[in-house]
Amino acid sequence: MAKLDLNRVEMPRQEPKVRAKNFKEVALGYTEDMMKAEASRCIQCAKRPCVAGCPVNVDIPEFIRALKEGNLAESVRILKGKNALPAICGRVCPQETQCEEACTLGKKGAPVAIGRLERYVADWELAHHSEGKPQIPPPTGKRIAVVGTGPAGLTCAADLAKMGHKVTMFEALHEPGGVLIYGIPEFRLPKAIVKAEVEYVKSLGVEVRLDSVIGKLNTVDEILGSYDAVFLGTGAGLPMFLGIPGENLNGVYSANEFLTRVNLMKAYLFPEYDTPVKKGRKVAVVGAGNVAMDAARCALRLGAEQVYIVYRRSKVEAPARHEELENAEEEGVIFKWLTNPKRFIGDARGWVTGMECLEMELGEPDASGRRRPIPKPGTEFTIECDVAIVALGTTPNPLIAQTTQGLATTSHGTVVADEQTGKTKKDRVWAGGDVVTGAATVISAMGAGKRAAASIDQFLRGAQ
Repeated sequence: MAKLDLNRVEMPRQEPKVRAKNFKEVALGYTEDMMKAEASRCIQCAKRPCVAGCPVNVDIPEFIRALKEGNLAESVRILKGKNALPAICGRVCPQETQCEEACTLGKKGAPVAIGRLERYVADWELAHHSEGKPQIPPPTGKRIAVVGTGPAGLTCAADLAKMGHKVTMFEALHEPGGVLIYGIPEFRLPKAIVKAEVEYVKSLGVEVRLDSVIGKLNTVDEILGSYDAVFLGTGAGLPMFLGIPGENLNGVYSANEFLTRVNLMKAYLFPEYDTPVKKGRKVAVVGAGNVAMDAARCALRLGAEQVYIVYRRSKVEAPARHEELENAEEEGVIFKWLTNPKRFIGDARGWVTGMECLEMELGEPDASGRRRPIPKPGTEFTIECDVAIVALGTTPNPLIAQTTQGLATTSHGTVVADEQTGKTKKDRVWAGGDVVTGAATVISAMGAGKRAAASIDQFLRGAQ
């Protein structure tokens, strides 16, 4: 028996100094030999804890076994049996806190690189189109409206279509994909990948209607007049702000606006694409989550000389994935830990010129379980910046809640829905993803879409 390899195969990446100047994908993917070496590390354990760690319950040992045996088409079939968007998940899912965290091999060494293998399989399928359209059962005659084409909506729509139902998706923007297309930069998730995954969902018979703002164009109640059920997967697109002086100065962006301009509207290709964005010389990004890393790394690629991440806690408490922090550090982003903004400073023309900050120290843990940041009096200092980006998180847009009678929401603006089924307090309406949980992960939204699809199917067949 071959000796167990406790070290995972690293994925090649663009060199930091090179990638910081372009929007091409940072991670380059495994070669065939790398894939085989990594797949061979899976010990095919009987308990399969990795599957339990996956929000959509992908049959992980099975797809890896097929890979190991060289049966790529079978690996694709197994993977897509549970996951409609594997090329996306293989790139942006936090596997390190989900399937890989549960991996048995992780008790002795590095867990199997499940996400990297998933990406390899999905990219192979996109290149070879091996799978084709799955067998669709006869039409049930039932019609479902899915509002939002992000990960929750796409997953729900794909599963319902595979069950024989007629699905129509409504998207407010001019491109489908939700946060996958407007929020995550090209260098982390290429638009071609998102478009290919959307095309796969459409190939199942799903109709996608763009530029359709539900709550303005039609209300949910009006849609229910023509459809048997509605799934709300509208995400959390309303930015949160600091509430400090100077936040309305020119040059102060929410991360949502900045990333939407750069990603969806291709501001980084201006003037070829007619969406301007201010390319700062010195840029300060407030926050330390994945969105903050995305904004900082986009600012670098737009040509900023200095980019700061300003965060009131320490690196230990930063919510961004370790991989994203590492990439940002390698590319030259400057981290100002234990630092909190007090006010933005502007010039006579109303443009931001700096951010006054205060040093912090950590006290006892707060409700989040992280140590509470406490201001250190008399430690004020100023960071010079001509662009500032606020990346503090998001809440759901209130439009649908305000225009839908009987839809219960929380004090945070999220829709109240059953965790297991996605059923809301309103008859024939389900919801899932960030609109229910607040900003979370792509794969958790997909899990919610999957559970809701199963519940909707049961309802439509009279089982509940």
